[in-house]
Amino acid sequence: MPQFEPFAGVLPPVLTPFDEDLAPDRAAFAAHCRWLLDQGVDGLAVFGTTSEANSLSCGERMTLLDALVEDGVDPAKLMPGTGCCALPDTVRLTRHALDAGCGGVLLLPPFYYKGVSDDGVFASIAGAIERVGDARLRIYLYHIPPMAGVGFGPGVVGRLIEAYPETVVGLKDSSGDWENTKTLIEAYPGFAVFSGSEIFLLANLRAGGAGCITATGNVNAAAIRGLYARWRGAGADALQADLAALRETVQAHPMIPALKSILAAHTGAPGWARVRPPLVPLPAAAASALAAALRARAFALAA
Repeated sequence: MPQFEPFAGVLPPVLTPFDEDLAPDRAAFAAHCRWLLDQGVDGLAVFGTTSEANSLSCGERMTLLDALVEDGVDPAKLMPGTGCCALPDTVRLTRHALDAGCGGVLLLPPFYYKGVSDDGVFASIAGAIERVGDARLRIYLYHIPPMAGVGFGPGVVGRLIEAYPETVVGLKDSSGDWENTKTLIEAYPGFAVFSGSEIFLLANLRAGGAGCITATGNVNAAAIRGLYARWRGAGADALQADLAALRETVQAHPMIPALKSILAAHTGAPGWARVRPPLVPLPAAAASALAAALRARAFALAA
């Protein structure tokens, strides 16, 4: 049975390109993943929020994952999102990821019903683990209450670690609340806590965290990875300030359409600007304003 090192460092939640019929563009997706790996990222969190994962069917996610592996992407570097509202879908996607050789999975809590108890959240993850029934499984919990409305509080995180110490090995904190991230890092030594934005990357690493899983990694991967490589150096605070300023420039617009607009301009492929409803593409005026703001910061994507 393969033994993978725990994920650490910088992982982008990879954007999903669509063709004219709004079907996933397998070739463009694989090419973008290869480019990100060439930028030095430590892994790829495919099928996260930025990937529009909850606008993709289970079949589409599995087909795209298979396409990446067939294209030569090392599955040990893949952390696909497999958490769904329906437990059978979570189990199906998670088993498929394991069979593909993925190094771990990123698991949302079921997010349709709000106000659920910690017991309910625990039961959803425990149910998936027991039904998958595979010692290879490594789960990274996905805490994103601003989107999901349901989260993984420190208490339920501790319960899951205690019950499944070899399986529940990390968490992505996209709460936007640094104190929550810090609490998790301090409460559970050895548990891989990722911040959901590079704005908190330096603080995360200094506190003992694992790195970041960040949307802006789709366009600024090399610079973010540069801070991860040099966070102990004298220039780390300046690098962090530059990353935060770039992030704030992008997130002044709706994040997913903005990132896709940047890639469309960089690649010369206007199809990159497509999003699936209910999202809408970045309007032309906003795309021009974003491009101008990036030029003012002397930002350009690496080749």
